[in-house]
Amino acid sequence: MAHPKRRQSKSRRNKRRTHLKIQEPLLVKCSLNHQKHLYHHAYWYKGKLYYRGKIVLKKDNPSM
Repeated sequence: MAHPKRRQSKSRRNKRRTHLKIQEPLLVKCSLNHQKHLYHHAYWYKGKLYYRGKIVLKKDNPSM
C-alpha cells in the first residue's frame, strides 16, 4: 500500500481543491412564456409540457 514520504503543504492541497466547488444550475428564460427552466430540459407550465420553445404535450383534465 502506497504512503506519501512527505506531507503535502497547505498551498499544494488547496491548489488541488480549487476545482472542487458547487456550480449554479444553468437556467434560461423561455421565449414563449418567460419562465426560467433548466437548460436542455423540458418543463411543465399551466398543464403543458414545453421543450425548445414548443408545446410537446398537453395534460388532459379528467374532470372536464
